[in-house]
Formats: sequence, structure tokens, C-alpha cells
Amino acid sequence: MKNVENTEQLAAVNQKVVREGECLPSVQLKDGSRVQTGTVATMLHNIELYNAGERGQVEDELKLAIPTLCKIGLFELFSVEEWLSGDNLGRRYVGECAKAFLSNDVS
Repeated sequence: MKNVENTEQLAAVNQKVVREGECLPSVQLKDGSRVQTGTVATMLHNIELYNAGERGQVEDELKLAIPTLCKIGLFELFSVEEWLSGDNLGRRYVGECAKAFLSNDVS
């Protein structure tokens, strides 16, 4: 069984969107890989923080989510070009991170 890159780290980050004491599970996809649930919700939360001017840790957490977001097909539903367009800075940052990740992906 293969985990998507940084799944354990992402699990800790994704806890920021759930009530204390709650735990988001990882799930196994049909191809056998495991991904962390809550990643899209946490990404949306972090985009909001990014748009409010937060950087540093928020940028790191958004980058950390990219492999999982790619694995679940988010950038097939909404292309990287769509993420890069418009005036939403956080959305554009996610697009830039996804573009960089996908250009380095050799799988």
C-alpha cells in the first residue's frame, strides 16, 4: 500500500479545521494508495488565511497539500490554468505550487 507524499504531516495540518478531539482518517483509494481526508477543507481555510496576509507556515501547508490534491484529481476538475487566473491571491498561489509540482512529477 502506497501513501501519497507527506500524508502523515498533512494529517497533522488538517487537524486545524476540526474540533478538538476529532480525528480525520486517511482513506485507501481504489489504486491502493492512501490519502488524508480533510485536505480540501484545510486548503480552503489556508487560502482564506493567505488572502488575509498570512504567509510562511500557511504557504508551507498549502505546498504540503499539493500531492494529495493532485492524487484526488482536483487539478483535473479545475485546471492549473484556472487556479492561476483571476485575482484571488491564495488560489493563484495554489496554482503556482501545483504547476511546479506537476512539472517535476515524473510518474
